[in-house]
Amino acid sequence: MQSTAFTLSYSSSSLHLVNPRATSTSPRRFDPIRASSRRSSHDLNNASLSASPPRRSWSLSPSSSSSPFKFRPWSCSAPSLSSENGEANRFEVRASPVPESAGGSAESSSFAKTLELGGLFGLWYLFNIYFNIYNKQVLKVYPYPVTVTLVQFAVGTVLVLTMWGFNLYKKPKISGAQLATILPLAVVHTLGNLFTNMSLGKVAVSFTHTIKAMEPFFSVVLSAMFLGELPTLWVVGSLVPIVGGVALASVTEASFNWAGFWSAMASNLSNQSRNVLSKKVMVNKEDSLDNITLFSTITVMSFFLLAPVTIFMEGVKFSPAYLQSAGLNVKQVLTRSLLAALCFHAYQQVSYMILQRVSPVTHSVGNCVKRVVVIVSSVIFFQTPVSLINSLGTGVALAGVFLYSRVKRIKPKAKTA
Repeated sequence: MQSTAFTLSYSSSSLHLVNPRATSTSPRRFDPIRASSRRSSHDLNNASLSASPPRRSWSLSPSSSSSPFKFRPWSCSAPSLSSENGEANRFEVRASPVPESAGGSAESSSFAKTLELGGLFGLWYLFNIYFNIYNKQVLKVYPYPVTVTLVQFAVGTVLVLTMWGFNLYKKPKISGAQLATILPLAVVHTLGNLFTNMSLGKVAVSFTHTIKAMEPFFSVVLSAMFLGELPTLWVVGSLVPIVGGVALASVTEASFNWAGFWSAMASNLSNQSRNVLSKKVMVNKEDSLDNITLFSTITVMSFFLLAPVTIFMEGVKFSPAYLQSAGLNVKQVLTRSLLAALCFHAYQQVSYMILQRVSPVTHSVGNCVKRVVVIVSSVIFFQTPVSLINSLGTGVALAGVFLYSRVKRIKPKAKTA
């Protein structure tokens, strides 16, 4: 079904109103059309005209010279407005169809964007779950976290170069000055992922992510030290349940060991140092890159940074011959390592895609929910023994992270002089 809209248009032909029943012998009568006011062309251009449907008017005229007066209806179109050169402009009312779907197109577009965003969040969580599961399975039988991290960066580098080579994503033009600026970010990014894998190889996945809930604490401390951003009382208050919950979970953790604990802490420090450095050094608009391009560049640089370190620390121990001599299932280890690397790169790419669509606060809340999903899924998959006090500590820490993400946007009131 279609609705009708009225469109105002005009033609330059003259308008002639003829009374079909008027005769030469008829007496002169009042003509409402001729009594209409004439305007100059200047007034016509500045006037606001509105169209209305034709209506019936009544005129007083005799039907014959001898008959009494009678009221007679007659139809009238819009009055003509003459210009100075004598040409009349006749305005007409035309009906044009307007589809009813025009009003719903905005709603459908909004629904499509919401559906797309929900799909990205789902992929973000799914890739993160599978990364942690496959990565833990590999590190259980292959205790070389530096090599495992290098493999993940190598797979990411191949994916990045493929995207750039086939124009799946625009290849950036990076200057030497930009590379020098990005280099510190690549260093701390490499350390952050290396320490995470070291922790995952020593303790349970759930405990590693419980400790990584301390990231807001390091973010506040480093921002105050290097950026001069002093936290509000609300932010400081939200850190209390985070620290207390992590401490409670650590005391009651069955798989606790100091190597795994300090590795996770070092990962927090490295990751938050990367965030602070990105704010401090990427300040010029001409030097800044979009999030996906920056992450891709850092991935390639991290691979070249870690490759010599891996050879120096662990040697070449990822060959099929070495894996077979160690009594490992070569196909299984290689497959799980590849899947873990693909999921690692995919979940970080999707994370940056989400960050381009939502505010940092919304992304932080989503990251908190992601950590809950990863902890619960890993406990179920690996059948990790969890006590009531341990669960309580983890829950309190994650609640503190959620509270931190909410109060972070509360700005302090400006002091008036």
